[in-house]
Amino acid sequence: MRGFADGGPAGFAEHVGMPMTATAHAIDGGLRHLVDVNGRHTIITDEPERLGGTDLGPAPHELLPAMLASCVSTMIYLYARNRGWELQDASVEVVYDPEPTPRRAMVRVYLPAGLTDAQIKRLQKVAETCPARRALEAGFAFDEQIVVEGRTASAAQPVGTSIP
Repeated sequence: MRGFADGGPAGFAEHVGMPMTATAHAIDGGLRHLVDVNGRHTIITDEPERLGGTDLGPAPHELLPAMLASCVSTMIYLYARNRGWELQDASVEVVYDPEPTPRRAMVRVYLPAGLTDAQIKRLQKVAETCPARRALEAGFAFDEQIVVEGRTASAAQPVGTSIP
């Protein structure tokens, strides 16, 4: 498999155009963060009050089930729309359990009455093609660096090494 430096996995660059980015900045030095997504959208994350946050947005780890639910829902709606199938009131629920290893996610797709068995079976297959799900199933390799303001980029240290 190729990495980002050489264009990413086969088909990746063609699908997304380039690697996706998100940049988080603390708001007023607290636990609430403004997250810029690909330079086009922003999301506010926060922690619950019991952890010292203001609970004005989802906690960062809550975005994982939200990502899966919206991805699966988007995939089935796109597929149905392209075939003229009516999916009013369809919804997707994801119950995420962060405790076990491997982590567990229960994905429930709620479809309206009136679909044929063949349509339901096809939508189930489509739900399984959600890119977010496929990315999680494939696993991740992390490259992390600590970059200290005022130091040159060459001074960036991989996480786990000492900073002079």
